[in-house]
Amino acid sequence: MTTKPGTEEYAPYYGKYVTLVPEGDIVATLASQINETLALLRAIPEEKGWHAYAPGKWSIKQSLGHLIDTERIMAYRALRIARHDKTALAGFEQDDFVAHSDFNARTLADLIEEFAVVRQATLHLLKHLRAVDWEQMGIASENPVTARALAYIIAGHELYHRELFTSRYLA
Repeated sequence: MTTKPGTEEYAPYYGKYVTLVPEGDIVATLASQINETLALLRAIPEEKGWHAYAPGKWSIKQSLGHLIDTERIMAYRALRIARHDKTALAGFEQDDFVAHSDFNARTLADLIEEFAVVRQATLHLLKHLRAVDWEQMGIASENPVTARALAYIIAGHELYHRELFTSRYLA
C-alpha cells in the first residue's frame, strides 16, 4: 500500500501520527523504521530504563511498554477490519494499561526484544493484506478507521515516541 490514508479514514486525534509518516510503501516503512528505533533503544544503558523526564511521566521502560501495547491493539484492529468484521471495536485507556503493567520490573533488553517481535508479527499480518483489505472501513473507539490508516497510525506512533525518547528522555 503506497498512498497515505485520507483524513476521512481516521479520527482527527490520529492526524498527528499519520502526518509524521513519509509517502511510500507502509510495510516497507514499518520494516525500516524498526531498525532505527531498535538502534536508539539498544544504546540506552539498562540503568537509565527507570528514567522519566519529569515527575508523573512514564519511565523509558513504561513508554516502551506503551508502544508495545498500542501496536498490538492497532494491529488487532487492523486484522479485524481487514477481515471485513463490522463489529465496533472498543477503545482503550493507555494510562490504565501502563498502571496495570509491571514494565519497570522487566529489563530494558527484554522489552526491546518484545517490541521487535511484536513488529515482526505486525509486518507478517500487513504484508499479506489484499488491496481490498487495506481499504476496509471499521469502527474503533467510536470512530471510523481503515486498515490502511491503522498501519500509518502504528508507524506514526512509533515515530512520535522515538522523538520523545530523543528530545526528552535522552537529551
